[in-house]
Amino acid sequence: MRGLLVLSTVFVAVFGLKLDIWKEPTHPTLPVDIHVPFESLQSVKAFLEANEIEHYIMINDLQALIDEERHEMQSTRFIEPRNTDNFDYAQYHTLDEINAFMDMLVAENPNLVTKLRIGSSYEQRPLYVLKFSSGPNRPGFWIDTGIHSREWVTQAAGIWFAKKIVIDYGRNQAFTAILNKMDILLEIVTNPDGYHYTHTTNRMWRKTRKPNPGSSCVGVDPNRNWDAGFGGPGASSNPCMETYRGPSAHSESEVKSIVDYVKSHGNIKGFISIHSYSQMLMYPYGYTKTPVPNQPELHDLARRAIANLASLYGTKYTYGSIITTIYQASGGTIDWTYDQGIKYSYTFELRDTGRYGFLLPANQIIPTAQETWLGLMTIMQHTKDNLY
Repeated sequence: MRGLLVLSTVFVAVFGLKLDIWKEPTHPTLPVDIHVPFESLQSVKAFLEANEIEHYIMINDLQALIDEERHEMQSTRFIEPRNTDNFDYAQYHTLDEINAFMDMLVAENPNLVTKLRIGSSYEQRPLYVLKFSSGPNRPGFWIDTGIHSREWVTQAAGIWFAKKIVIDYGRNQAFTAILNKMDILLEIVTNPDGYHYTHTTNRMWRKTRKPNPGSSCVGVDPNRNWDAGFGGPGASSNPCMETYRGPSAHSESEVKSIVDYVKSHGNIKGFISIHSYSQMLMYPYGYTKTPVPNQPELHDLARRAIANLASLYGTKYTYGSIITTIYQASGGTIDWTYDQGIKYSYTFELRDTGRYGFLLPANQIIPTAQETWLGLMTIMQHTKDNLY
């Protein structure tokens, strides 16, 4: 459901409607997307009509889309890929299938790809990063996908990126020049507990899976858990909310593992955290309106990146700082990385703009990954050209 909605988290909590706000209020002229449980539907309709708020239904039956997605995945499950050439990049995959893909990719490209374990999730699942390197002692360029577990197109795009890197190195001149200057560090499943849970229990799960003492509600929003304006506006102190920040900065092992790796590496020059949906490319800050020192450079680079992205399929992106483009959000990933001196820190919000939301059809995975790669190439090339 979309509309010019004056519906705060306070309203949701007070009236107990258990609404899931997919796209939060950002501007009086822009839509808000809300997943409404069936039992709350009449109450929400009554509220909207009583307040003369324009609204319409985008997805009439969310469960039907989930069932269709699950059926499509199961229908291809019997096909066991022999190698990464046979892997189905146009399908969504389970955590086990993604881990098997990573192992195959490393085995096929031992001189280029290494699988690093940077830590463990709350439920003791490995946190893996693929390191693509053509030589020792190189600066790093980080890309992560799937920090919000229900954003399946991001993990799927991460798989495609991994294969694209090994295909293009030595064949594509521009990309080869990039990888000859800096390593690429790719974390495909940044929130494995949550991702596993989306496949087994609740497709719409966003957070981590660590219990919260004193609450029956589980999990922390790992994109509100970073030590950058932690606990400020745009993050919730309520464990039952989707944007719950956690008890303290870096309390989640999924976040702390990246923090420790970034600090120990000491020479990461670019950092991209990939989300869905909304079709946006954003740079810091999210927790404050104060512009970053090199905002003109980041703004122009974002403009060029989305122009290149749009050149393939015409997909339109908006861009700018987080706080001016989407909403105020404290404790976010790229605000922390920027404050660590990683100047080229960006967040992508991939397809779409709400027609399917988090349930983007699998036939859009490859087009989404292809166009996003063009935006990534723009940022990586600029980072490579400004390493020193």
